[in-house]
Formats: sequence, C-alpha cells, structure tokens
Amino acid sequence: MNTELHDYDVIIVGYGPVGVTAANLLGGMGVRVAVVERDAAIYPRARAISTDEETIRIWQSIGLAERLKEDMLAGRPIDFVDARGRSFLSLAPTPRGAGHPPQLFIYQPAMEQVLRDGVRRYPNVEILLGHDCASVEQDSDGVTVTARDLTDDAVRTLRAAYLIAADGGSSPIRTQLGIGFDGRTYHDRWVVIDTKVKRDWDTVDRLRFHCDPARPAVDCPTPLGHHRWEFPVLPGEDEQALISHDYIWRLLRRYGRTPDEVEILRAVVYSHHVRFAERWRIGRIFLAGDAAHAMPPWIGEGMSSGVRDAGNLCWKLVAVLRGELPAEVLDTYEVERKPHVREMTAQAVRFGRIITERRRALTALRDLAFRVVMRVPTVRAYMQEAGWFPANAYRKGLLDHNGGNRAIGKQLPQPWVRTDGGDRARLDDVLAGRWTLLHTGSARPWPAWAASGIPCLRVTPAGSAPAPGTVVDTDDVLIPWTRQHRATVLALRPDVVVYAAAGDTDLPRPPFVHPPQRRVAEQTPPPATTTP
Repeated sequence: MNTELHDYDVIIVGYGPVGVTAANLLGGMGVRVAVVERDAAIYPRARAISTDEETIRIWQSIGLAERLKEDMLAGRPIDFVDARGRSFLSLAPTPRGAGHPPQLFIYQPAMEQVLRDGVRRYPNVEILLGHDCASVEQDSDGVTVTARDLTDDAVRTLRAAYLIAADGGSSPIRTQLGIGFDGRTYHDRWVVIDTKVKRDWDTVDRLRFHCDPARPAVDCPTPLGHHRWEFPVLPGEDEQALISHDYIWRLLRRYGRTPDEVEILRAVVYSHHVRFAERWRIGRIFLAGDAAHAMPPWIGEGMSSGVRDAGNLCWKLVAVLRGELPAEVLDTYEVERKPHVREMTAQAVRFGRIITERRRALTALRDLAFRVVMRVPTVRAYMQEAGWFPANAYRKGLLDHNGGNRAIGKQLPQPWVRTDGGDRARLDDVLAGRWTLLHTGSARPWPAWAASGIPCLRVTPAGSAPAPGTVVDTDDVLIPWTRQHRATVLALRPDVVVYAAAGDTDLPRPPFVHPPQRRVAEQTPPPATTTP
C-alpha cells in the first residue's frame, strides 16, 4: 500500500465528457491536475446523441473543435411525426452566433476518445484510470482524495487546492457531502438500442420523433455509421425480454428496418430524471455535469450543459489559483450556470410531453394544432429556427452592471475576422482565452484596464485594411452587435462573456486582485486515433 502524498492544483473525479473537458481546459492553462476514473476504458454505449454550437465553441478553446466535427453530423433535419409517419412539426435550428453549426449529432465513444487524446498533450495532467475514489476530505487549505487502484488495491493519496466532482448522476461525492438531489424520476423507462448501419435507407440521416400514442419512439442518426432508437417500456412488459434480439427486431421492423440494414450492437433500459443538486459547491469541492443536474434527453442538452459547467468553472479556478481574482468569484459558478440549466430542463420537459403523450384524443388535437399554427409565418419561423431554445445569458455573477448596458452577461458572437497581420481567423482564436477590451469607437485610456495589462483591440468595418491593434469585422457581425446593445467598448472575460460595457460613460474598473497572466500551453490538435 502506497500512502505517499501527491500534490496537485485541481483533482477531477470522473472522466466522461465533463471531466475530460475540464482536464483539457485546466491542462491548457498550465495547472497541475489529477483525474481519478473508476472505469479502465471509455464507456462503450453512446449515451448522449447531440451537441450544440456553444459546446463546440468551448472545445474550440482547447484546440479540438475541428477534429471533433470531423466525426459529427451537422445540418440534419428534425421531424415530429404522427402515428402514420406524417410530419406535423419540422425543425431546422439556425446558428446563434457561436461560429459553429447549431446542432450536431455525435457518437459519444468516438468523441470522448478525441477529447482524451487531447489531454495527452499536457504533461501537467495525470490520469488514473481504473481507480476508485475511496474517500474525499477537505479542510481550509485543500482537498485530500484517497484513490484505490482496482487492479491491485494499491492506494494513492492525492492533495489539491480544489476538486471537481464530475462523477455522474449517482455521484458518490455528492452523497458523501450530504447534498440533496431534488426532483423527480419519470415512471416510464426506455430501452435504448444502438446499431451499426449496414445499408442506408431514405430517412437514415434525419432525427424523427415518432409521436405515436400506441408507442412513441425516437429514431436518431449518429455518425460514423451508427443509428439509434429509443422506445418506452410499456406497462406489463418484461425489461429483460425487451432487450433480447427477438424483441428488438419486433420494435425495429415496425419502422421497416431489417437485419440487412442494421446490426444490433447493444441495448439498455434507463429512466429519465429531472433533478438538481441543492448546492453545487461545498468549500473547495464543486459538482459539475450530471452530478449537479439531470435532465430528460428530448432536446439533447444534458451533456452540453455539463460541458458548459466546465467552461464556466475552470478559468475561474485558475484565476483564483494564480491570485488574479478573489476566491469569492468561485461562488458565481452556480449563480451563473444554474438558471440556464433550469431553463434547459424545463424546455426538455415540454418537448417530452409533445413526444410521449399517450392519450389518443390529445395526440389528435396536438397534431392538428401544430399543423394549423405552423401555417403562421412568424410561428413557423420561431419553431423551425429554434427561437424557443434558451439563450445562455447571465443575469447575475461575475459581472459589473454599472451603467446597465444590455450587453453585460451575454456571450459575444464569434464571426470570422481579419487579424492585424491580414490572416483570417475565428474571433476566439484571436482573443486566445484572455481578458480583452474590444472597442468600436475612438480609443480611450481606460487606465485601470491598461494598468492590468489587458489587451485592447479596435474593431474596424469590413473592407478595412488590417492594422496593428485592430481586428477587421469581415462578417459584419461585431459592429452591428455592439451598436444594437448601445456599446462602444466591451470588457470580455476569458469565456467571451461581456463583463462590463459602456457607450458614452466610463468603463467600470476591472475585478482583478493581480493582473492576469497569459495562457502557457500550446493548443495543437492531438494525433488522430482509431475510432472505437
């Protein structure tokens, strides 16, 4: 038994999409990280099926967006169909400014492999696969984790300033801390069937919600030659019988699929949950992803919400570790993230009701009502373009509302820009995860920001010549956006959220204790690996 103490800045427990994103973010910012994961390999079942442009934007910040998108399906139609297979609602989400496709279908094992390969870039990140987090203790100075190797029972003692618990919906750490996980579990259980496509069919590339009162179903494309179905377990059905190949083929043949077209890979039965942890932080321990919240899958935002958690929390942890921001800033993690997660969950529940309604009279009324209202151009545009999708804007948190500008708390759109050297680049790649002042008018001294070493860039109109200290708004996005929000200068956080904004008034002072440092790690993509 090894009781040697190993020191880190942050310990991450759990190495799913949230934990591995956090490991990439923290690794790229140069802090010492240990990851503790019970499973020795990537979980083989494709649990999440889609992601969105904001999530890809976070993965862009770790240099992996383009590699990840190679294994994703974008721009696929989404249909809600009645019992006879006729569409009564079609969706085609439009981009919301993050600079990537608005919705992308994923094959989760392949996605996680790319993210794990990304972590290999960072010698400051140590990965302990096949290790159980046996105990967690904290004091005023840090967190101590006892990690047990499941192959030989060897024990390691890890010590860090902070811990991120990304250990799933059943989170042992959340349970150990006595944090309530309030909400509900739906009575219906669902069987998820993952298949390998052997031969295409006419609707293989579209997501179809079969809103059939006899038995609703989800028929979903997943990339890299996979396809997925989901069916509810009906009253009186035996779950074990339901995941047998004979029964699965009964379900798939109902929608015309045969063994000539797909190969069954695996099937599992699970429940839908709506739950929120009472607190997302106790002392130096933070809950993230499913450990902090669980939502039904109907709008595909469970995993993405967890990735947003990591994107919000990690840069704040690093800023506090470096002494740039006060420790109280870490309280803004839950303040900023929880309202948006609640909005996402409420919207997922609403769409679930549309899909899973089993009363025939109500489904007939539903189908008719949607067909009628979708004839109204404004309603059709709102629904088809996903205007109902909750915007990720912060009302409270690490923000300076002095002056009350409407841009504060919003994430700046990401267009393509022209750099001072004339290169074409995405805006976030130019900002490079730093606090930045972006202005559209005449430069002012903004002495408090200059004293903190914060770079200042002027946005010039499309067609302008590149010049030092400028970015050219080649897509004509930034200048109209700032004009719409009546701002001429924006103070941007590292996550490109507007901390403060001003027009004719002075810009508020920065929140720093000490000037921020530059990021230290290169964000080169990892080598390609074999898809699992």
